[in-house]
Amino acid sequence: MPSQSLPLPRSADPTQRPLSDWLVPTTRPGTWPRPPAALVAARLDEPPAGARVCVAGLVLVRQRPGTAKGVIFVTLEDETGTCNVVVWAKVYERFRRAVIAGRMLRVTGRLQREAGVVHVVAEVIEDLSAMLDQLLRPDFRHDGVRAGDQP
Repeated sequence: MPSQSLPLPRSADPTQRPLSDWLVPTTRPGTWPRPPAALVAARLDEPPAGARVCVAGLVLVRQRPGTAKGVIFVTLEDETGTCNVVVWAKVYERFRRAVIAGRMLRVTGRLQREAGVVHVVAEVIEDLSAMLDQLLRPDFRHDGVRAGDQP
């Protein structure tokens, strides 16, 4: 029987958690595990270029320049800063509804660095907008957990 290690206690501060908490295991598409949490924008400079990461945040900007050959650029914001996401046309077609209508997104993709700018090239896009609606509920209580700590 394989031994199972107990998880290490996690810090409530996402800037203090180990980088391994944020990297997404490379497995066959559609298999478990899914990303355990989203890497906060302030720590996007830590993983190596090409690492598969997950980011999440409020959608600030969606751009689809006519000269970009169908590429969409999305800017997400979390509690630590902003993150640039590149959505290629093929990925856009798979996740069209989330890209167009999502107010809060979780994006899994590859980290890319070019000319000092960090991007996440999207592979999977999830619409987390329903989480925002919970803020309007009269019984909502903030539990002190920040966006980067959410599964």
